[in-house]
Amino acid sequence: MIRRISELYSYRQMLKSLVLTDLRTRYKGSVMGFLWTFLNPLLLLAIYSVVFSFIMRQNIENYPMFLFCAILPWTFFSSCIQSCSGIILRNSNLVKKIYFPREILPLSVIIAGVINYFFGLVILIPSLLLTGIHINISLVAFPLILFVQTLLVLGISLIVSAMNVYFRDLEHIIAIVLQAAFYITPIIFPISMVPKEFQFYFLLNPMTEIIQAYRNIFYYGVMPDFSHLFLYLLYSLIVLVIGWAIFNKLQKSFAEEI
Repeated sequence: MIRRISELYSYRQMLKSLVLTDLRTRYKGSVMGFLWTFLNPLLLLAIYSVVFSFIMRQNIENYPMFLFCAILPWTFFSSCIQSCSGIILRNSNLVKKIYFPREILPLSVIIAGVINYFFGLVILIPSLLLTGIHINISLVAFPLILFVQTLLVLGISLIVSAMNVYFRDLEHIIAIVLQAAFYITPIIFPISMVPKEFQFYFLLNPMTEIIQAYRNIFYYGVMPDFSHLFLYLLYSLIVLVIGWAIFNKLQKSFAEEI
């Protein structure tokens, strides 16, 4: 793996180019262009505020912010995995014609996803302050939480991007699985609302702890449970190692399969 990481570093200019291409093509041809990076989360927040403040009122104080703190990392998670599931096939010309570390393709999507998440924070943090939620020292835990999530997303993305080359229906199955996963992750509700006998099953979902950690530092203003977070860091590293091993095994025949 060390050798592969060194090789990836030597192709850093290609990685940078792919990331920039991903960011540019998201809104290519639209009138607003790159401004949609900020407008999308802003409009989403406006919709949540109207719907959950006037139509579907919740007992949770400042519910739009409660929801928005979780929606942003979930969007990063789901959009990256969905996009990576077809990334090899979408770049079949590159894969067949030139040599480069194939891991660059899913990695470029993840990095672009992280950048988009940061753009979402440009909307989230001022919105929290405007609604009376104060940002405090707990925000120092943000890099660790993001690191844990990014490792997890990369590991899963390596698996699905490689397997989809051989099993093309996987891309469509992933979309359905992600829709189902949304409802078994405490995004629209706190984990405390889940009956105690079922909470164990929710905690098997790694995104449960990650979403709760984000919500703790942004919404509640408290430090996350570091013992749980470090446990999920280990879990994410295991997923990454397995994902990398599967990807390296399957990538040998990418050109023939495509």
